[in-house]
Amino acid sequence: MESVVAALVTGVLTLAGVLVSNSRSRAVMEVKIDNLTRQVERHNCLIERTYALEQDVAVVKAEIENMRKGQ
Repeated sequence: MESVVAALVTGVLTLAGVLVSNSRSRAVMEVKIDNLTRQVERHNCLIERTYALEQDVAVVKAEIENMRKGQ
């Protein structure tokens, strides 16, 4: 009887430890995912701005070329 009680207490404590550990790990993972998401959003914004600049440069180059041909 005592061994059954001891096994139950040990099992309950082990389960509680696993649950606490998993919740902490999950919280850390969520923070890391949020940080990565923010970084990806900033990166994507930079890529969009770079693309827009490349388009503007292409337009300016074409205008310069047209001006040179006109002279």
